[in-house]
Amino acid sequence: MLKRLTLFIVIINLFIIGCNKPLNGWNKHVHDEDVLNAQKAITEQLLRKHIGTLASDEFEGRFPGTVGEEKTVEYLSATFKDIGLKPGNPNGTWVQKATMTGVDSDLKAQFITDDERWVMNVGGDIIGNSFQTQSQVNIIKKDIVFCGYGVNAPEYGWNDYDGIDVKGKVVVVLVNDPPVMKNGSLDESMFGGNAMTYYGRWSYKFEEGLRQGAAGVIVVHETVPAGYPFAVLQGGYASEQLNIEDPNMTPLSFQGWVPLETAEKLFEMNGLNFHQSKESAVNADFKAMTMDAKFTSKISNSVRRFSSNNIIAKYEGSDPILKDEYIIYTAHWDHMGINKKLDGDKIYNGANDNALGTGLVMAAAEAFTNLKNGSKRSILFLAVTAEEQGLLGARYYGINPLYPLEKTVAVINIDAMGNTFGRTKDLIVVGKGNSELDYILEMAAAQDGKYLIPDAEPEKGFYYRSDHFEFAKQGVPALYADGGIDVVGKGAEYGYKKKDEYTYENYHALSDEVKDDWDYSGMVEDGRILFRVGYAAGQHSKWPEWSDGTEFKSKRIEMLKNYKY
Repeated sequence: MLKRLTLFIVIINLFIIGCNKPLNGWNKHVHDEDVLNAQKAITEQLLRKHIGTLASDEFEGRFPGTVGEEKTVEYLSATFKDIGLKPGNPNGTWVQKATMTGVDSDLKAQFITDDERWVMNVGGDIIGNSFQTQSQVNIIKKDIVFCGYGVNAPEYGWNDYDGIDVKGKVVVVLVNDPPVMKNGSLDESMFGGNAMTYYGRWSYKFEEGLRQGAAGVIVVHETVPAGYPFAVLQGGYASEQLNIEDPNMTPLSFQGWVPLETAEKLFEMNGLNFHQSKESAVNADFKAMTMDAKFTSKISNSVRRFSSNNIIAKYEGSDPILKDEYIIYTAHWDHMGINKKLDGDKIYNGANDNALGTGLVMAAAEAFTNLKNGSKRSILFLAVTAEEQGLLGARYYGINPLYPLEKTVAVINIDAMGNTFGRTKDLIVVGKGNSELDYILEMAAAQDGKYLIPDAEPEKGFYYRSDHFEFAKQGVPALYADGGIDVVGKGAEYGYKKKDEYTYENYHALSDEVKDDWDYSGMVEDGRILFRVGYAAGQHSKWPEWSDGTEFKSKRIEMLKNYKY
């Protein structure tokens, strides 16, 4: 009996010693007393204030280059100043000017064969524009070439443009990556398997078509592979489109989308079956095919050039050396503005997308100012413009960084986090496994009893659809977390229902407004977690690195080869 009692006491003592084992590295810093006290600044009251203000009708949907932008810049700058941050631009201002071109296109389009002329209903049968800045941009009876998925990927031995000259022609391509199969399932060695690569993004399709010399690119929309309904695109193209003008490049004469029904009819006009042609596009021996039909589009462009603003604030680091290294919190402040063609409600308020994300970044900024001992590294709070137009503000910063990217340790991005229905047991990491930032997040989430899960829909390519991607492709490790699914007290089924409800009813819709039934407890918890992640990255001597095999790692290695950290 005495031996058993002695053994029991030894086990208990070992357990106590294990529990008291000193924390190391990033895990030590997410548990720092200073950060645990400072995070209390992130409250429901604060988030209600920021989100409610930014998503109010007064801010007119926050479209770049409008009164809504002016109000947003004023609100964020004043808030950052009031909480004690410094202007983030080294020139002493709160903004980085990003020069853009705004194009409002009036489109007319037709498919024409010897036997039929289909004058399409713009907005229903087809949507599109051109970023060429002439007042009139026309394509007259150009050949149409079906180029499968429109992918040229040498590393996968895949080229949909092989053996075809598309110069001056219009190419029709499918959305997403080619779903290459092996033994009855997606081949994990090709295009990320179930996870979308950049080759699957619509922006890549337009870029590659332009590189191939095409006059126009038409992407066939399907809701499942695209990840959103056609209505999302209809809303986006209903108003002005923005671009960063490149003097060394002439944009496509037409870039746009058709819904599945239009594609089916176009292929029928050419004696083809769309679905059979789509199946053939996955075969290794697929060859692009020229159709009998011709494409005509006439676009009247109204063009303006203006400067929009990335808004940036700085929390100065306390370490004499490390203060010249940076952690960046990003969120896009913009949304879709006003659609004056509508009756009744015309304002796209963008509450979840992305007043919520911007509000969380502002709340994190306030938490940093509540630290008693500060952060060793400097923290930047970057609210970027024109994300909805193709990550333009983030791209502009990536090309024209205010602080060296080789001294930028990490980026933490918050975009349409969707945690409006209460606390969850989990937290989604979009692109889980890409970098060591996941480890820091895992440690911070575990403090609240949370576990991390990967994106449930990697085929939709969310990692390439938000501002962190513009930093990642420059080589900077970037974290993109999304609200969890397994809702406390209600379960994962309820969480999936709420996520789907947002995607199919509220995403890029007039209904993305602050709702009376929003539960802010999940936002508060997740906001505090992301605050602790940024704090830990700012304290620890080690820089988070890209994981082996990640497409961005070589860029980072090249970037840092002459920089000692």
